[in-house]
Amino acid sequence: MNVEKTYSVAGFSFRIQADEALMERMTNLRPFEAAAAGEEIFCLQQVESLPEAVEAPIFKTDDGPGFPEITLWDTPEGYLFQMSPLPGAPVAVRLLSEKDFASARLFLLGTDDTFGLNNALMLLFAFSTARRGALEMHSSVVMNQGKGYLFLGRSGTGKSTHSRLWLENIPGTELLNDDNPILRLMPTGEARVFGSPWSGKTPCYKAKDVPVGAVVRIQQAPANSIQRLSPLQAYASLMASASAFRPFRELAEGWHRTLEGLASRVPCFTLSCLPDAAAAQLCHSTVHGS
Repeated sequence: MNVEKTYSVAGFSFRIQADEALMERMTNLRPFEAAAAGEEIFCLQQVESLPEAVEAPIFKTDDGPGFPEITLWDTPEGYLFQMSPLPGAPVAVRLLSEKDFASARLFLLGTDDTFGLNNALMLLFAFSTARRGALEMHSSVVMNQGKGYLFLGRSGTGKSTHSRLWLENIPGTELLNDDNPILRLMPTGEARVFGSPWSGKTPCYKAKDVPVGAVVRIQQAPANSIQRLSPLQAYASLMASASAFRPFRELAEGWHRTLEGLASRVPCFTLSCLPDAAAAQLCHSTVHGS
């Protein structure tokens, strides 16, 4: 039996109509449950079937081993997505969305239902907020003295390690999210970072938000050094870690406006570092109050 629940993430609301037993397992969503809060951006309904696409897809991800595989078709009924947890793995979910992303249907094939629902929600959230000033960031983020500090970088470069070093060495630090926070340029022009229900392998699901203090791209190096980026360099750094789905050109302008606004307002840095306490102390002393 399907139940309906409403959630609020980064000041936006969405509704889910899905199997009651599945929703009970979605513990990551519970901190965000709300009767109604913020602008509703989409409604997702679980259904018992969706047809397979018969035509050639218009896009397929190629992120390599260890990453989910997403295939996309443009159909008369809307955009059809098919997702697997890993390349070549059995399909876990089909998602058919209206082309404005305000409504979508979800068919779970039973191989990994929590993966299927979470990834459907992440896709819909990214697309629905593209023109509303929000970005899902591949980032680890900590809070310290009332501000949020986002650590960017390719998988394996040490984002989570650097957050841990702040937690261990910078008093008053708290982890906000370890994989997919929401970075939002507010209508007032303020940049804020929000916790989300999606945090990778670290179960950190906090319905909290703070102003952005700085964004730091992490790269491994034999010695610790930090450099502030120009607005153009900041734009490129932010774009490289934003979950902007390239095939949707109609959403690209919205993502561009958000990235441009953030790059001109938020202090951005590159930290070349070792995985040690000195790197966290150098980063904190540089970005605090920047």
